[in-house]
Amino acid sequence: MKLLSLPALFRSFSLRTFFSALLLSMVCAGYAQRSEKAGITTEQKIRALISEMTLREKVSLLHGNSKFNVSGIKRLGIPEWALSDGPHGVRAEVNRHDWAYAGWTNDSATCFPPGTALAATWNPALAYKQGLVLGEEARFRKKDILLGPGVNIIRSPLCGRNFEYMSEDPLLVSRMAVAYIKALQSKDVAASVKHWLANNQEEHRDSVDVTMSERALREIYLPAFKASVMEGGAYTVMAAYNRFRGEWCSENDYLNREILRKEFDFKGVLMTDWSAAHTTVKAALTGLDLEMGTDKKDYNEWYFADPLIKAVEEGKVPVSVVDEKVANVLRVMFHTKVFDEQKREKGIMNTAEHQQAAYNSAAEAAVLLQNNGKLLPLHFDKIRSIAVIGDNATRKHCSGGLSSEVKTLYEITPLQALQQKFGAQVKINYAQGYEKQSTFREGNNSGQSGSSKVNWKLIDEAVALARESDLVLFFGGLNHDFDTESSDKQNMDLPYGQEILIHEVAKANPKTVVVIIAGSPVELAGIVHRVPAIVWSWFGGMEAGNAVVDVLSGKVNPSGKLPFTLPVSLAQSPAHALGNFPGSNLKVNYEEDILVGYRWFDTKKIQPQFPFGYGLSYTNFSISHFSTDRTSYGKNETIRVKFTIKNTGSVYGAEVVQLYVSDPVCSVLRPEKELKAFQKVFLKPGETKTVEIPVKVADLAFYDESKKAWNTEAGEYILQLGNSSRAIFQKIKISVK
Repeated sequence: MKLLSLPALFRSFSLRTFFSALLLSMVCAGYAQRSEKAGITTEQKIRALISEMTLREKVSLLHGNSKFNVSGIKRLGIPEWALSDGPHGVRAEVNRHDWAYAGWTNDSATCFPPGTALAATWNPALAYKQGLVLGEEARFRKKDILLGPGVNIIRSPLCGRNFEYMSEDPLLVSRMAVAYIKALQSKDVAASVKHWLANNQEEHRDSVDVTMSERALREIYLPAFKASVMEGGAYTVMAAYNRFRGEWCSENDYLNREILRKEFDFKGVLMTDWSAAHTTVKAALTGLDLEMGTDKKDYNEWYFADPLIKAVEEGKVPVSVVDEKVANVLRVMFHTKVFDEQKREKGIMNTAEHQQAAYNSAAEAAVLLQNNGKLLPLHFDKIRSIAVIGDNATRKHCSGGLSSEVKTLYEITPLQALQQKFGAQVKINYAQGYEKQSTFREGNNSGQSGSSKVNWKLIDEAVALARESDLVLFFGGLNHDFDTESSDKQNMDLPYGQEILIHEVAKANPKTVVVIIAGSPVELAGIVHRVPAIVWSWFGGMEAGNAVVDVLSGKVNPSGKLPFTLPVSLAQSPAHALGNFPGSNLKVNYEEDILVGYRWFDTKKIQPQFPFGYGLSYTNFSISHFSTDRTSYGKNETIRVKFTIKNTGSVYGAEVVQLYVSDPVCSVLRPEKELKAFQKVFLKPGETKTVEIPVKVADLAFYDESKKAWNTEAGEYILQLGNSSRAIFQKIKISVK
C-alpha cells in the first residue's frame, strides 16, 4: 500500500503506524483542509481509518443498532449514521427500537405528490427541485440517508406500491430519478435507490421468486437502476425482499457483484430492505454491505453482527471482504461530508419555498383525460352553486401508505380549497356520496373485501344536491387502503360503489366533472361515456386541494401526461392476459418479457382506455418541421432531432413532445415503438419554439441474448414524434450503417 509514493517509508512498521495516526488525527479532528493540502486522498483516509479498527468495530458499521440508525465509532470520530424513510417527504421520527412514532413536535415535513404523480409531470426539473427540498429537510432532521427514490417498473395495475414508483417506461423513470438523486445528494444526503430488483408486486414480496429473460432484465427492469447509479451517482442501493432467479436479492451474486459492482462500477453501500437479510456468509461474499431491520431484538444476533465476527474468525469470510464493506460505508460518509460538519448542509424545514415546490409538482401532475364540450375550465364568476360530492373531497392522504407516509405541516383538501377560493361567491354544497368500507391490514389485501357495497342513502343525498346545483364536482378514486406498501389491490374497480354513484349523479346533472385521486390505474370504462370531463389528480401531497382547484378553474392549464397505460379492463394488461400475476407456488415468470405497458398494447394492437403519455390541455399546439441532421448514421454517432412547436390556442400551456423509435426489420421481436426522448415545452399563446433533442444511435439497440451484448443492427429505423404513444404526428426514416 503506497499512500504517498514513499515505499521505503512503509518498510518501517513504526513509521507506518505513525503515519496512520497522523492521518486519523487530521480526519477525525475535522482538519479536512490540512488533509487536502497534504495531498491525501479520500481512499487513503479510508484505509487509515480501517487500519485502526478492531474487527468488532468494523462489523458495528455494517448493521443497524436501532430501527433507523447504525453505530458510530466514537474513539475514531465516526458518528452514528441516521437513515429515514421518505421518497416524497421525510418521515416522522419513530422510536429507536420500535415502530411507534416518537411524538416529536418539530418533524412535520413537506409532503410532495408521490412517484406516479411526479412522473406524470414529465418534467425532470420538478424532480430536481423535489430532491433539493427533501435534502434540505433531511439535513434539518440530521439524517444522512433518505430511502428513495423507488424506481421499480409498474408491471401490473394491481401492485400496491405503484403510487411510489413512477412509470411503466424505463426511460421516463430514469430521467426523473437521475434529477432527483443529483439534487438530493447535493445537499449532503445519500439517496437509496430501491428496490433492487424486480419488486413489482407486494403479494408474497418477502418470498416470491422472480424469473425473467436476460433481455427483459436489461431492457426494462435494469435501466432506471443503471441510470441512478452511473448518471445520478447514487451513493446507496436497497436490495429488495424477493428472490431473483432462485437467490435472495440481498445475496444474489449476479445482481450484486457482476452487475452492480462490476458493470455499474458501484462503490457505495448496498443495504437490505428492512428485515431482508437471510444469511451471514453468503450475503457477505456476494456483496451486501449493510443489514437493516432484522427482526431480532438483540442487535448482536443479526447476521452481520456476532455471526459475521465468528465467520471471519473461522475463515469463512476473509477480513478483506469486511474491509471492503467498511470502506463502502466510509466512502459514503466522506461523500456526504459526515467528517466535516462545518462544510455540511445544515438544512431548513417546511419553508414557503418548499411548499411552493410541492404545489408546483401537484399542479403539473394533473392529467386532463376528457373534456367534452370544453366544460373545463370552470368559470366560477358565472356559477351560482356547485355540488361537491365524494369522500375524497375531504379525505387527507399524506399519512398513508406505510413507509412513505408523511407527517405534514398541513394538507389542503379539495373542499377546503374550493371554499377558501370561491366560497364567498359560489354556493358550495357537500355530500359524501360514498363511504370508506375498507380497512388497511398490513401484509394482505383482505381489508379491501366488502368495499363494493353501495350506500343508497348517501347516493340519494348526493343526487338531491346534484339536481339543485349548477354543476357537480365529484372527487373519487382510491385511498391508501389500496395504494399502499405491503399489499396489492384485488382489482381495478372504483371501490365503494362509486361507479353507480357517478351514474346516478350524472343522470341528475349532466354537467358532472369527475376527479380521480389515485396512484395506480383504476377502471374508467363504466364512466367515460357518462360524464363530459375527467381529471386525474393523483395523491397531491400537502397542496393537493389548491393544485386541483386551480386546474379546474383554469388558473393552471393542465400539462400532465399518463406515466402508465390505463387499460379498459385488467384482462388487457400483459401480466394478467398471460395469467402470470402474482404467480403460483411462490414463483412468477415474467412471460410478457419486454412487452410491458404500452409496448404490449401497441405491439398487440390493443386499444386501451387512455394510452401511455396521454393528456389534454386547455390550449392547442402544432408541431412541424420535424427533421434530423442527417439520414444515415454510424453506430457510435448521435442523431440530432429538431422540431418546431407552436401554441396555437389562447392560453399559456405546456406540451410534452415524445420521440418514439421503431425498428421494423429486426432479427428479434421489437416493440411497435419505444420512447427514446421527450421534452416538456412551455409556450405563451402564439409563441413558437424550435427544439433540438440528441439521441444516441446506441440507444436504439436491443439486448442480444446470443451475444450477451447490446446490438444496434444496421438497417432502417423510424423516428416518430407525438404527444402520446398513440398520437404520432410525424415520422422520419433514418438508416444505421
